[in-house]
Amino acid sequence: MRNVGTVTTEVDLIDPGTGGVYAEVEALAPNTERTMDVTFGKSSYAFRCFAEDTDAVTGPTIQVTEGSPPASPAVLPISSQDLSGAVGAYRGYVTKGLKTLADQTAALTRTLRAGDVAASRAAWLRAHLAYERLGAAYDTFGDFADQIDGLPDGLSKGVQDPEFVGLRRIEYGLWHGQPPKTLARYGDQLGTAVAGLRAEFPSARTDPNDLPLRAHEIMENALQFELTGQADQGSGTGRATIQANLDGTQAVLDALGPLMTKRYADWPQIAVWIAKTRELIKKQDGTAMDRRRLNAAVSQLVEVLAPIAAIGDVRRTS
Repeated sequence: MRNVGTVTTEVDLIDPGTGGVYAEVEALAPNTERTMDVTFGKSSYAFRCFAEDTDAVTGPTIQVTEGSPPASPAVLPISSQDLSGAVGAYRGYVTKGLKTLADQTAALTRTLRAGDVAASRAAWLRAHLAYERLGAAYDTFGDFADQIDGLPDGLSKGVQDPEFVGLRRIEYGLWHGQPPKTLARYGDQLGTAVAGLRAEFPSARTDPNDLPLRAHEIMENALQFELTGQADQGSGTGRATIQANLDGTQAVLDALGPLMTKRYADWPQIAVWIAKTRELIKKQDGTAMDRRRLNAAVSQLVEVLAPIAAIGDVRRTS
């Protein structure tokens, strides 16, 4: 693909009958060229160019007939308007989840003030899982994300840094011998952060592209941080967190389902691998084989979720 124009252009290889996309080259700058690798099947094809600030231009249709297998289905493009219903449905889910989170964090603070270690640990886990179920919305949360569930990674004093606050700071204290009453101030800060997030969330904008992107990123983060133990501050509750991440992923899939079922051929495989992952979490036996099986299941789930980001990427159609 060579751009001989004066503005950046996107080039799509499309089915001219449906507008479905077979392949694309994004952000092709003026006086540059890029390669588009395609295996042509038996179908009709055309190139459609989307230059900045101009209408789309579609080239001539080319029919591939002899000596080729049938082409793979072209993916119908998705617009911001198409995603608006999914984003609205997911925001409704998050709004309810934030109410649950507020209730659970308030209960956690009460147990911390009471000084009961066992009750505080149980209350912490309920609050932590309530937050983890909101996985796809974290980019919308802004600074509140670190205030609620930030890790000590990158802080100059690590777990002793004053900026290490929120659920993970309380976890560290509860599982490292710190009296619950001394952690109550972190509970108060946490409650303030959650209240602030609830107040601001209705007016915060959720980028339509975020929802398809987060469909795999939630479990990708689970693979990177929970299965490796990197996020663990002493509670050893990584598997419970992965279950909550699966709940959050399922909420995203429920919102995107009406758009994806007709666009993603492997959509049914997602439910298969979610079920396998849940089953392996429940059947944990602590062995090395058990861990490898769970790692493999989560990795495969991430693989089948990954195409949703590209399929759901908002594209111009005119």
